[in-house]
Amino acid sequence: MTASATHLVLIPSFNTGPRLLRTVREALAVWSPVWVVVDGSDDGSDTPVSALATELGHQRLRVFKLPNNSGKGAAVLHGLGLALAEKFTHALVLDADGQHPIDHIAPFMAASAAQPECLILGRPVFGPEVPLERLYGRKLSVGLVHLECLGRDIGDPLFGFRVYPVAPTHAALSALRSARRYDFDPEIAVRLFWRGVPPLNLPAPCRYIAKADGGVSHFHYVRDNLRMIWLHTRLLLRLLVTFPAILATRRRLHARKSSR
Repeated sequence: MTASATHLVLIPSFNTGPRLLRTVREALAVWSPVWVVVDGSDDGSDTPVSALATELGHQRLRVFKLPNNSGKGAAVLHGLGLALAEKFTHALVLDADGQHPIDHIAPFMAASAAQPECLILGRPVFGPEVPLERLYGRKLSVGLVHLECLGRDIGDPLFGFRVYPVAPTHAALSALRSARRYDFDPEIAVRLFWRGVPPLNLPAPCRYIAKADGGVSHFHYVRDNLRMIWLHTRLLLRLLVTFPAILATRRRLHARKSSR
């Protein structure tokens, strides 16, 4: 297990059930500290995690509770604000539902330590269990983000397994009223790119866990797809207005990359 004074694991959670404690224990086996932001859960899933935090001590595990469910982006923003206040520089966001690869935490943290200015993005490697409709819908989002960034710099805008540089991410997210729910992952990736934060894409396996096996999903097909449509409408309109500045940012990022 690696203990760090600069990089932490941040787990936002809403009604994840028993899966939350399992994910926290798995993360603690490879990294410390681990912070959990409970986003208004009412299923009692935070109770055993809070007990574990008391047992292990707050240097290894901390649990923060939001009074109302406000979305993943809101939970991450809350965690980043606390991390910033405590001088952490980077946070790896890990979904509580068990889809993200625990064994890739250390390599992603190492990549972040080597290139601390970067947003380390997971590029998902799917198994055969992934629903086909998710794959097809994903291709549309990927294509739209490539258009919004004027290139293929962001490998996958939907996969949330990432190491964020805390200060620029907190600043970007604080400046938005959006990016609080399922629009969080794609919007913050695009906004950070527009702000000049270089992306680094690394492959990482992603598994879909069936509900019968304890899988948890709060995705609402109609509501959240409408939210994504509105997201890309906003971003494309912003691209039209600020095209020269975004193009200049992209050129600076590529020039910096080429000079290494």
